Amino acid sequence: MELPVKTFRVTRADLVRYAGASGDFNPIHWSDRVATKVGLPGVIAHGMFTMALVGRAVAEWAGTPDAVVEYGVRFTRPVVVPDDDQGTEIEVTAKVREVTEAGLTRLDVTATCLGEKVVSQARATIRTAS
Repeated sequence: MELPVKTFRVTRADLVRYAGASGDFNPIHWSDRVATKVGLPGVIAHGMFTMALVGRAVAEWAGTPDAVVEYGVRFTRPVVVPDDDQGTEIEVTAKVREVTEAGLTRLDVTATCLGEKVVSQARATIRTAS
């Protein structure tokens, strides 16, 4: 069974807010000059911000954040965020891999940006609503 697609827009303004909240002011998250100098295609979203957006999708599917029992990802490619008003989008999908007798649902999660996977081995376990 596939769960409904969740889409999240990411703009440079989001990166500024996340930097302030997280304390991660690495210039690869706000300066095209620095990002390209170190070999990136441009400014990239914070990995933990990307992971948080995917986690938000999991929590929405679960119905409440405290129903998320386990969640993990591996990063495969950065989310490049253009310097415009549109930004980019992360699309999150999931398939139910298993529903256990203990009332847990195991999900295989996919997150893409511009058709490219940005996380791999993304899995979550949520408590199934009674």
